[in-house]
Parts: sequence; C-alpha cells; structure tokens
Amino acid sequence: MHYFISAGEASGDLHAADLIKELKAADPKATFTFLGGDKMAEAAGQGPLIHYREMAYMGFVDVAMNLSKVLSNLSTAQDALIAVKPDCLILVDYPSFNLRLAKTAYDRKIPVYYYISPKVWAWKENRVKTMKQLIKRIFSILPFETAYFAKKGIDVKYVGNPSLHEVDRKLDQLPSESEFRQQHDLGEKPIIALLPGSRVGEIKANLPIMAKAVASKADYLPVIAASPAIDTELYESLAPGVKFISDSTFELLAFARAAVVTSGTATLEAALIGTPQVVVYRSVGSKIVYGIFERILKIDYVSLPNLIMNKEIIPELLMHHCTPKEIQSYLTPLLGETPMRKRMIENYADMRSKLGTTNPAKETATTIVNDLKHK
Repeated sequence: MHYFISAGEASGDLHAADLIKELKAADPKATFTFLGGDKMAEAAGQGPLIHYREMAYMGFVDVAMNLSKVLSNLSTAQDALIAVKPDCLILVDYPSFNLRLAKTAYDRKIPVYYYISPKVWAWKENRVKTMKQLIKRIFSILPFETAYFAKKGIDVKYVGNPSLHEVDRKLDQLPSESEFRQQHDLGEKPIIALLPGSRVGEIKANLPIMAKAVASKADYLPVIAASPAIDTELYESLAPGVKFISDSTFELLAFARAAVVTSGTATLEAALIGTPQVVVYRSVGSKIVYGIFERILKIDYVSLPNLIMNKEIIPELLMHHCTPKEIQSYLTPLLGETPMRKRMIENYADMRSKLGTTNPAKETATTIVNDLKHK
C-alpha cells in the first residue's frame, strides 16, 4: 500500500520516522510520499516531497510574511496527493496546513488518520468540527485526550507516548556523569539546568529572569541548555558569566540536581528523566497577556506533566508570576532532600504509569495497516 504522510516540524519528523519504520514492518510492500525531514528520509529510503525547513512558519505574522510560500507548499502537496492517489493520508500535528490537506483527501475518498493530534482542547477548539468531518481516526499520545475526542464524537485511540520510549532509549545511551562534566568542563558542583527555550523571543524574555533567580546559589553551577541554531552571543549578553552548552539538553537534564524550564515539551522530558523542575514562561506585556490567555485557554495547566496528571505536580510560574523571587521560592526546596522534592519524583512515577508501555508508532502502524486491509 502507498502511504502519504505530512509532518511540518522537527518533532514531527522524528515521530513520523518511527511510524514509517513500523509501517514497513507491518506492510513489507509499503511505499511512501511524504512531507518531512531527514529522519523520515532515512527511514523511507527516499527524499521528501517538501522538506519541513520550507514549511516551518509559525504564528500569524510569520505565516502572513511568507504566505506565498505557504500556499505554494500546500498546492504542491495537494497536487501530489491527487496524482499519487495513496491508500491513506497520515497527518502529524501541524494543523493549519494539515487540515487543509485533509480536505483534499476527504473530497477524494482517501481515508485520513491523525497521529499526534493538534492540541484543540487548549486552543482553537473550533477545529474540532472540521476534524470530526475529515478524520477517520485519531491516534492520541496523551491519555486525557481520549475522553475529550470521544465526547466530541471522533474515533480516537490512545497508543502511548513516544517521548517515554525516546527518553528511555537515550537514558540507556548516556555517558557517565564524570565523562559529561569533563567533556564540558563543568567541575564538581551540583548543576541547575536552565532551559530558556529555542526561539529568540522566548530566550530574551525568560533567560535573564532565570539567571537572576539562580545568581545567589553559590554552591551550585547554573548551566544553560543552548540551542545550536542560536548565536552564542545572545546567551552571553542575556546571562553574563553563566555557563552554557549546545546540543546537549538531554544529558544536562539527566545530570542536573534540578531545572528551571520554559513551558514546552521539555517539561515532559524532564519529568520522564526524573529531574525536579520549576516551569516558567514570560513574555512582553506579561500581566496583560496573562489576563488575555486566562480567558482564551480552555485548560487549567500549561505543562504536559500537570495536564497528564490533571493536578499541579510541578509549579507553573507564568507571565508576571515569572520573577526571580518566585522562582527561588520553588527552586530552593527542590535542591535539598525535602518533602517537596520527594513528592514531585513520586508524582513523576505515577505519570509514567499513566502513559503506559505501548510502542505508539508500532500500535499506530499496525492499526492503520489492518484498517486498510479490511476497508
């Protein structure tokens, strides 16, 4: 069978690559057309129709400034979908683009599956109606999504969380702590990891606050997880004198005593590793923005560990609450052998059990192949 897969970001490329491998295992005659990146190309043994580097436009302004390219990419994908006539279309997150592609497939009676659903339960819930019409089945990687989509009348199956398997795989391949410290000249002090995000705007907003929050921790070594795509001068200017290392975020989290993490997927990674953390997020006009988002967002929490557990297992200091003083008040107890630290680690273990042990890519691939065989 022929599978058309659309992933528009680096994380989608990673997850879709695993899915391609499992589709090939379940269907030895599988062939592919895909939008994605190098990992998918390696798994499929061929290049992408469009590389995600040409699709990575996020936010209204970014999309508006590159609208002609976005529309060109969509037209190319739609034309290919019509020409190839695949047995199915598999979407990986990236909803603004992918739901338009889904409409083209639906109109031609090509079944559409969604692996890693858009987070419509938090933002842009109006997309649910479109998804109900166009999507044959959602393969969810967050356990609480199952009840949400089922209530909306959408066929949904929880298949496990890929981050769990990726983290465990990386933990098995970790160097020793002494090797890591020696490689990056980190000395012997216990580490506080600072994860300010991967985009310039969020780094500018969050890193100076993080650096001030840990400045008084003389017995600890704060280390910034730097993105290799960001100029090192930015880190040096925003947090003078603070050590930073590039492209080693996982190892840094694994060997840190605790972490201060900008809200995003890294919060789940830290929790799966077992590193106590404080989640932060700040932006320009924080108090005003906080008030707006309180009204727009449909969720009680923003970090994935809290959403999965449906309670606050890690502190969230958002917008105007993200200050050096508030960060210190939550971080300090996590550095010692305290009830707060113990409770957080115990909650991490409970969260792991909620995620299950299923291999999500394998479960998704097997279900899709069986579904298509019996359609």
